[in-house]
Amino acid sequence: MYTITKEVYFCYGHRLMNHAGKCRNLHGHSVKASIAVRQEQLDEQGMVCDFSDIRACVETFIDGQLDHNFLLHKDDPIIPMLTANNERFMALDEHPTAEVLSKMIYQYLKNAGFNVAAVTLWETASAYACYHED
Repeated sequence: MYTITKEVYFCYGHRLMNHAGKCRNLHGHSVKASIAVRQEQLDEQGMVCDFSDIRACVETFIDGQLDHNFLLHKDDPIIPMLTANNERFMALDEHPTAEVLSKMIYQYLKNAGFNVAAVTLWETASAYACYHED
């Protein structure tokens, strides 16, 4: 089995409602997403796939949905104020954790036809969450 990894970077804001710690407050992250794609056989170019194909696909999703966006749980009481002021945000069915975001990216790439092994989202230099379906 061959595996390649592409890293992409983006920023987002969020808060975790009802969290006991400081993450319950509005804050943001500059994150690294590490995307691993695998194949049993290499293509005619001798690659799993072109790194630029992963980047182009995932950046379309990230730029449109996550980057410089405010991610909130759908029940967050701040949503009406954001809506009234035409602020950009995304309301999620789940709390906007690194775990949830790594799964969102994984599923987007999988649905786009990539054989994704795992997506790891580095929320800080020392803290990350990983999603895979093995």
